Amino acid sequence: MKRNRISVVAGLGLAQLALLTGNATAQDQSDRSLEEVVVTASRSPRKQSEIGKVVHVITSDQLEKSQGRTLPDVLNTVAGLTIGGNANNPGDIKSVYLRGASAGNTLILIDGIPVNDASNITGEFDISAVAIDQVERVEILKGGSSTLYGSDAVAGVINIITKKGIGKPVISVGGAAGSYGTFKESLGFSGQFGKTSLGVNVSNLDMKGFSTSAPRPDSDAEFEKDAFHQRSVSVNLGQTISQKLTLRGNLQYNNNEAGLDDGAFNDATNYTYDKRSWFLGLGSKVVLGSGVMNINVSQNTVVNKFDNNGSPSEYTGRITNADATVHYPLASFLDLNGGMSFKYNETDQTTPFGALKPDSANNNMTSVFSSFFLKTNGGFRMELGGRLNSHSEYGSNLTYTINPSYLINERFKLFGNLSSAYKVPSLYQLYSQYGNLNLKPESSRTFEGGFDFMLILNKLNLSFAYFDRRIEDVIDFGQSGGRFAYVNQNKQKDKGYEIEVKAAPSKDFSIYAFYAFVDGKLITSSASSFNLLR
Repeated sequence: MKRNRISVVAGLGLAQLALLTGNATAQDQSDRSLEEVVVTASRSPRKQSEIGKVVHVITSDQLEKSQGRTLPDVLNTVAGLTIGGNANNPGDIKSVYLRGASAGNTLILIDGIPVNDASNITGEFDISAVAIDQVERVEILKGGSSTLYGSDAVAGVINIITKKGIGKPVISVGGAAGSYGTFKESLGFSGQFGKTSLGVNVSNLDMKGFSTSAPRPDSDAEFEKDAFHQRSVSVNLGQTISQKLTLRGNLQYNNNEAGLDDGAFNDATNYTYDKRSWFLGLGSKVVLGSGVMNINVSQNTVVNKFDNNGSPSEYTGRITNADATVHYPLASFLDLNGGMSFKYNETDQTTPFGALKPDSANNNMTSVFSSFFLKTNGGFRMELGGRLNSHSEYGSNLTYTINPSYLINERFKLFGNLSSAYKVPSLYQLYSQYGNLNLKPESSRTFEGGFDFMLILNKLNLSFAYFDRRIEDVIDFGQSGGRFAYVNQNKQKDKGYEIEVKAAPSKDFSIYAFYAFVDGKLITSSASSFNLLR
């Protein structure tokens, strides 16, 4: 099924009262500017003019102007990005669909660290678990990016960058009220004290809500309202030890509680959902001559509890990440980004239908990667990279990136990108009662090309991108060894394009419009069908 979408975005948030000590930042005109510096596309700071990838930036100024919205609301205004369930009750799980790819094929990062949920079938992260008050900036990298980021970066990467303590101490207090009995309070502190930086943000959201399901047209039944509560805490700490060593720590906690329904036309009383997530990250930045090395260790735990009229289920996922990356200039025209990473996953699940325990439902991955970035005075740029991934269950696999681009007069950028990516089987797909230890990772090849044209400096920008993505060994539910199980049996072919225009006539007024088209086909052993329903 084909999907056409055209959108002109304007926002009017909840009625609100806000007290801010300190001045709001000026309008950031460089959201799509070629001079905008991004980190997600190369895992090191680079101007958009120096990279041949499609990166959309949601700036701190845009987030400040989105009072009354949630993070899924804001992400839903990006070309080619759809948040499934965003118009439903806030308590419903939100799935990320980028350029038509299925849920779980877009990697979510918090401050550059993956935050998958090891307890669910796809391994996807529920984006609603991040309170928008704690976010400083978001970078959306489109296209296959497994060379730099590993598994799940098939359609792209969303990097959520949290607020840090920078500059003079600032306290912010916010309040909001809206329909459906909605009340929100937030308190934030950020500042720098000598060589120590601190950022703390706390928020609380309560909503009486509404029923996602509706009665049948011929029924006069009244469905109960499904309430939603969100409590979030974010702490960022930085310490400069010397000119060559900086330490940092990051703690994120979120609790979502909600009432749920039982599908279309079916109300559900006493059906509740309680999700708690913890993210703890420790890192260091070490200056090595003219290069930089970053070392990160993180622990991500997600606990999902469901209670359907006294029938409880609990799903816990734990992921430990450790990685070290090096950015080093080999010459004036050539940089190297390389590194290695280790990831350990386990899940503990207790349901009326069975259980999974961490001692048997666990695996690990080790990866090494390198990317070379070439930049000439004539405007030609090139990234060449590869990654070797070793999985404890299925073995090893390789990915690559070939990404040339050309910059003309510092205003017009042409680019092409040929890359491969992969998504490893989830713990549930491997070890549950329907598990299959012979599963291979889903593998993809993506081609994209286009241009980015700054028609008027910092005032008018036009961009176009075309993509073609082929996915092999798509995991589905079928027959394996005489029983129903997860198997590699399908292929997916997607293609489309995006046109974006941003105009900023003045510092107080801007317009963003886009047209996005996606066309996809699922191929099985017996038939093919158009399957992009969103």
